[in-house]
Amino acid sequence: MSKKKSGRGGGKGGGVKSGGGTPATVALAAAGVDFTLHAYDHDPATASYGEEAAEALGVPPERVFKTLVADVDGELTVAVVPVAGQLDLKALAAAAGGKRATMADPAAAERTTGYVRGGISPLGQRKSLPTVLDSSASAHPTICVSAGRRGLEAELAPGDLATLTKAVLAPIARGHRL
Repeated sequence: MSKKKSGRGGGKGGGVKSGGGTPATVALAAAGVDFTLHAYDHDPATASYGEEAAEALGVPPERVFKTLVADVDGELTVAVVPVAGQLDLKALAAAAGGKRATMADPAAAERTTGYVRGGISPLGQRKSLPTVLDSSASAHPTICVSAGRRGLEAELAPGDLATLTKAVLAPIARGHRL
């Protein structure tokens, strides 16, 4: 079941109760961008967090984006791709100005971002990492990304996400359709 909270950030706005937000929702509220929170009951036995979110929210999987942390030439880098596709590591390396990318160690990703796997958000990370957003995001008025915990998604304009994360837009996903 989806619970929506909408708002324009600012002060305690953004639809997030004071003290009850995640670092991602706090960042969204502080930035003053329009966003909607979607909460759903997370099943710990699920095989794919992103597909679970798309199904629970009734949103096409090409509009729900997963946040992955990769190692590009020794530097942790965030990749944001549709759950309908897979991350192309070679394309990510090129977009990030590197030569080689591999998936980051999950413990390093959690420690660096401050989030747990399946709830890593591109927003409000403990340490701001270079971010690459798949260019397919631009085809949608809004996309959903993790809001910082399993079972909570933030829906916002892809341009706002790119601005807030200082993301580079590049075709880094494969196997998805528009």
